[in-house]
Amino acid sequence: MSARIGVITFPGTLDDVDAARAVRLAGAEEVSLWHGDADLKGVDAVVVPGGFSYGDYLRCGAIAKFAPVMGEVITAANAGLPVLGICNGFQVLCEAGLLPGALTRNAGLHFICRDVWLTVDSITSAWTSRYESGAELLVPLKSGEGRYVASEAVLDELEGEGRVVFRYADNPNGSMRDIAGVSSANGRVVGLMPHPEHATEALTGPSDDGLGLFLSALDAVLAASP
Repeated sequence: MSARIGVITFPGTLDDVDAARAVRLAGAEEVSLWHGDADLKGVDAVVVPGGFSYGDYLRCGAIAKFAPVMGEVITAANAGLPVLGICNGFQVLCEAGLLPGALTRNAGLHFICRDVWLTVDSITSAWTSRYESGAELLVPLKSGEGRYVASEAVLDELEGEGRVVFRYADNPNGSMRDIAGVSSANGRVVGLMPHPEHATEALTGPSDDGLGLFLSALDAVLAASP
C-alpha cells in the first residue's frame, strides 16, 4: 500500500510545494487539496502548510478555518485522521479548535527567520514516532506571530497528558513553557511553528531532521491499514 497524504493550498499559502516534496521524500503519494473544495480525495493524512492564508486578515488562520476543505479536515481529524499543521497551519488548527491555545505576536514584536533547535518531548504522536525522546532537531523558523499561549490550566493539562510535542531549546519568541508544538488528546493532530518541511535534506536545509515527521505519519497510516 502507498500512503496518500494531502497538502492543502489556501490563497496566500507559501510552503505547500515544500510540504508536498517532503511527503514524496518520505515515500508517500502527495495529493493536492484546494481550499475551496469540500473533498479530501480519500487521503490517509493531511498537512496544513505555512504561509499567510487569506492574507492573515482578522487573525492568522481565522478565515481559513471556514474554508470548505477545513470542514472536512475537522470531521476527519475527529475520526482519527492524522493532521499536521505547520506555522500558519498550526494557527489554522488552533482557530479550528483541533488544538488548544493560540499563537500571538512574538515577544519583541519582530518577525523571526532563523534556524532553531527543538527538543522532541513526545514520541507517541502520529507525527513523532520515528524520533527518540529528547532528540534535538535543527529546523528553520519564520514567523511574526509564533508565540504559543494558553491558560495555565490548559498548559498543565498538556504537560500532564504528554501533549507537548516540541520545545524550543532557546526560546526565540516567548512561547509559554518553551512550547514549539502540541498534539491533540489522541496524538493524531500535531501543530508546530518551525518548518520541518524545510529540513528534509542536508543539501537544501540546515539538516534532514524534519523528515522524521513525515516518515512517522507514513508509519501511522500503514499501521492503521487492514
